[in-house]
Amino acid sequence: MRNPATLIIGAGPAGLAIAGQLAHRNLPFTMLEASEYVGFAWRNHYDRLHLHTVKQHSALPHLPYPADYPTYVSRLQVVDYLERYAEHFGIKPLFNQKVISIRRNDTPDITDERWQVQTETNTFTAGRVIVATGYNRIPNVPELPGQRDFRGIIWHSHEYRNGAPFRDENVLVVGMGNTGAELALDLLEHGARPFISVRRPINIVRRDVFGKPAQPTAIFLNKFPNWFYDLVTGLSQKLTVGDLTKYGLGKPSHPASYDTRRGKIPVIDLGTLDQIKAGNITVVPAIERINAKTVTFARPGGASQELPFDAIILATGYRPGVRSILGEDLSAKILNERGYPKHLWFKDPTLQGLYFLGYTTPLTGIIYNLTIDSGRIADDILQNNFVTA
Repeated sequence: MRNPATLIIGAGPAGLAIAGQLAHRNLPFTMLEASEYVGFAWRNHYDRLHLHTVKQHSALPHLPYPADYPTYVSRLQVVDYLERYAEHFGIKPLFNQKVISIRRNDTPDITDERWQVQTETNTFTAGRVIVATGYNRIPNVPELPGQRDFRGIIWHSHEYRNGAPFRDENVLVVGMGNTGAELALDLLEHGARPFISVRRPINIVRRDVFGKPAQPTAIFLNKFPNWFYDLVTGLSQKLTVGDLTKYGLGKPSHPASYDTRRGKIPVIDLGTLDQIKAGNITVVPAIERINAKTVTFARPGGASQELPFDAIILATGYRPGVRSILGEDLSAKILNERGYPKHLWFKDPTLQGLYFLGYTTPLTGIIYNLTIDSGRIADDILQNNFVTA
């Protein structure tokens, strides 16, 4: 039984961000990490991955990236930076502490240990618990019709490292989020023939507009009313992306900024769109059925289409997996219909001391937003310091 004043769950970018904020304010904390490393997810992403946001707006609080890093930081550079960050602030997580439940501590007369956190090996009680386990923690692996009949490789994107094993093969990428779009590009660069299955219209934003990063503009526009932000975003998409209906990507009903506020993440395009327009990456409709060596696609109002494939990559996203940790009673108060926390913290007295960080994906940038939100949480803790160290 251990009793820290503040308990942080997760040693990824979100957990490290709030740890850095608390350390900067000389507020003590204990951090739990399920794996053996900080930044575990970043160590296991696909090789090609870089931040989609500029380094100036993608550093964690109070420590910029090294000056010699490129504008868009690579996966391995992010890992190195996260290790430096932990060392800089003296962050020493308790590793191999996978949290399995968070519950209120209802022991009478206890006011400084409101929460009980159970890991696979230990029990902790704390006045404050900051859940920072990540927006994308658990792979979402669907069971598609006929999937078990397929004789080729079927991987979820978390198993993909690069396209080298698929040279000269037809590869179907299921889903065109940011990961699916980039994996298709990576497959093409490794000599594969990529296809992307798309079920609905895709909102796409160019990472760079007229040779300049788009993120600083999004940060600037975020200061204005939503209607103006949406107007400018829509005009920019019209000029730089255009109507993609003839390429099978449909025409979204709203601009990317509007959809982002409702939890729909746009694709930050790194070059996939130009390859689609050039005919090097083929967009196909939703899957009707997977066969032994082919996939049948549904075509509304027309005959189905069947194409041969050697491999299928499920770029079907992730889930936060917070519900299983919180249990049904807490989840009903805290989570939205998509399973993500509705707020950084809650006014409900029964939820006092429980915080959530890293569960939003604004156009301004996930890590940029982590710095802002972690500062808000740290300030709230400082102003309501109901637990002494």
